[in-house]
Amino acid sequence: MKKTLSRRGFLGGAVAATAGLSVIGTFPRAGHAEEGVVKVGVITPMTGDVAGWGLPALHGAEIWAETVNARGGLTVGGDSYKVEILGWDDEFLAAKALTGAKKLVDEDGVSFIVMLGSTPVKAVQPYFNQNEMISVTTVASDLSPDSPFLLSTGESHPFYIPTSVDWMAQNDPSLKKVAILAQDDELGIPSVVTYKLAFDLNGVEVVHENLFPIETLDFAPIISAALAAKPDLLCFDTSYPDFMNLMIEEAYLQGFRGKMISVTLDNYDRLIEKTSKEFLEGFVFLFPDFDDSRMAESDINFEDAAGYYRLYNERHPGTWSAQSWTYSAMLQVWKAGVEAAQSINPPDVLAALKGMNPAPHIFGPAKWWGKDVFGIDNVLIGHWPVVQMQNGKAKFVAMGDVAGWLDKNQDELIKRLKDVGSV
Repeated sequence: MKKTLSRRGFLGGAVAATAGLSVIGTFPRAGHAEEGVVKVGVITPMTGDVAGWGLPALHGAEIWAETVNARGGLTVGGDSYKVEILGWDDEFLAAKALTGAKKLVDEDGVSFIVMLGSTPVKAVQPYFNQNEMISVTTVASDLSPDSPFLLSTGESHPFYIPTSVDWMAQNDPSLKKVAILAQDDELGIPSVVTYKLAFDLNGVEVVHENLFPIETLDFAPIISAALAAKPDLLCFDTSYPDFMNLMIEEAYLQGFRGKMISVTLDNYDRLIEKTSKEFLEGFVFLFPDFDDSRMAESDINFEDAAGYYRLYNERHPGTWSAQSWTYSAMLQVWKAGVEAAQSINPPDVLAALKGMNPAPHIFGPAKWWGKDVFGIDNVLIGHWPVVQMQNGKAKFVAMGDVAGWLDKNQDELIKRLKDVGSV
């Protein structure tokens, strides 16, 4: 049975979704531009345990809209429209997400909605189906044939994970034993499964695994148990920022000096202050800083990434994280759909996006994928960065071929994910 985030009071599973694209009635407010403005909703945790991801994502979306507007906004049918971001704090709770969805669609007339992922995303899908409203998630496993208007156009969690393990194993073959640690929830479980397969394929033995309760406050015994297995490598999986940072600090205090890997490494400057630059050297993860020179190359579909990074850090110093740009990346794909459709009407934009082959993912051309896993091809799969800490700074070291890895290993990964109820 799939886990729910009980600490945050999640509903026990997603609300039953309405199948198909056919709806009855008209919804004049959705997708309606007023006075030269197109409104976009951002339903995200701004408070609570997951605010460390949700709030930076909102800040990034606001900066994306500001920069797009400064370049003339969206051009639709010969007219120019400014983009306005309307945020809603769901606290990562399903009921609050649904309240926000109804306000944004019924009262505010948004044309598109961005969300973080997991149970809040699933809870709003029946309502979005009824209103033919496009939404996007950072968690690909949220997808379902019952949610035809839901896309995953930025992150492809957990499917981008294995290429980082491949790169690390190839560049450091001395790594033979790993301990994996993550919270026991809808993000941690599929991530652990994916990491374990990637380690298996590279001959790295999992000597310790701990899906710890989401209520955990003391990480000293968790790290002690992991280090007792004498791993060469600590894997922090898709742990929430506060969890992972506490585990990293504890590993340092308990004398671990091996290598580390995870999906994210948020606020690494603060981690360096609490540990050392040498301790984090070689740490492998998946989210680049946008001032990296690789982000200026021609295959990157994000205009002036360095300028975006500079503006973000001027406005929100010390808060750059893995999610500071993911909503913006998904907004960039939506913008491409609007321009291709020459419409802000959500069904038109959806049709335009699904007709793109390849589609313009932030890290290059991507294909629509997912039918064999989720029953619907609504996730963009292509390439994703591998990032390594080098001399106190995140360095873009490789562009992982996620689509290529899945071509070879998709069947086994799907089997393992099904075994734990993650797909």
